[in-house]
Amino acid sequence: MAMDLEKIEGLVKIIENSSMTEFTYKDEEVKITMSKLDHPPVVAAGVPMAPHAPAPAVPSPAEAAEEEEDSLFITSPIVGTFYSAPSPDAQPFVKIGDRVKNGQTVCILEAMKLMNEIQSDFDCEIEAVLVSNEQKVEYGQPLFRVKRL
Repeated sequence: MAMDLEKIEGLVKIIENSSMTEFTYKDEEVKITMSKLDHPPVVAAGVPMAPHAPAPAVPSPAEAAEEEEDSLFITSPIVGTFYSAPSPDAQPFVKIGDRVKNGQTVCILEAMKLMNEIQSDFDCEIEAVLVSNEQKVEYGQPLFRVKRL
């Protein structure tokens, strides 16, 4: 027996009116995970780009498949807001083409008003920055496509 819409709506109201930021419900047939955002979610197709940032190049499907097979990623270890630099007027931690050492900071993720420095777990070269500054990111979301050195 699946969970009915009234029960789901009830769970949503409970989460909205509580201090919880994430909730998961699971039984034999249904798994529901809800996360509370501090603003409306951004649709990937409409992700705002910084005014000075160039538009990302869109590879052909064949190129994309080939890149995916050979690529490594630095992914988000938490849900939060991505910051490419330590302050709005500072240079980004890394940019495309930069060589990064194991343990080097590549970005900051803000979660619950805490600034978390994200570091590379290996020596690599940044091939692509996959998110824009101040974009909300999810757990496990790729932030950078890299090539291991």
